[in-house]
Amino acid sequence: MAPLTARGHQQATAAARLLADERITAVYASTALRARQTAEHLAPAVTALAELVEMGIGAHEGSSDAAAHALTAEVLRARIVDQGLGRRVAGGESGHEVVARVTAAFQGIAGLHVGETVAVVGHVASLTVTIARLCSLAARVWGTPLAHAEPFLVGWDTEAWHCRAWPGARASSSE
Repeated sequence: MAPLTARGHQQATAAARLLADERITAVYASTALRARQTAEHLAPAVTALAELVEMGIGAHEGSSDAAAHALTAEVLRARIVDQGLGRRVAGGESGHEVVARVTAAFQGIAGLHVGETVAVVGHVASLTVTIARLCSLAARVWGTPLAHAEPFLVGWDTEAWHCRAWPGARASSSE
């Protein structure tokens, strides 16, 4: 696993400054080293959850091949815009599997921290697919991927998930 770059540390520091006035009671992160290092800028105690890892792309994991990247982007688009969660990349996870595991993590976190503010650090594709689905954002978020270490609010009201704003997206309110 690659460590956070100098730029990544700068982004994480900026995110921590943005969140400095928030009463964050817990910080959760993917088990990936970069995600944990990002989360450590928010609090010294971070709970790592395997459910928050990036979507699995099978045989293309770690590939720098342009065709593999193009296929991954095509599948990601299908999952977000067309709600086509059945597709996989090179034997990796289906969108159904990604959404189920990330949703389970979110529900577990929400259940432990009712009425509290927590920070969750994960990965662009798995969070985008899941949050777009949970907040019924679909195509409104396509073309505006989550920026690295840019905080935004996702809320749970015991009945539904809400995303008041998606960084850079047009008309993204689901309320």
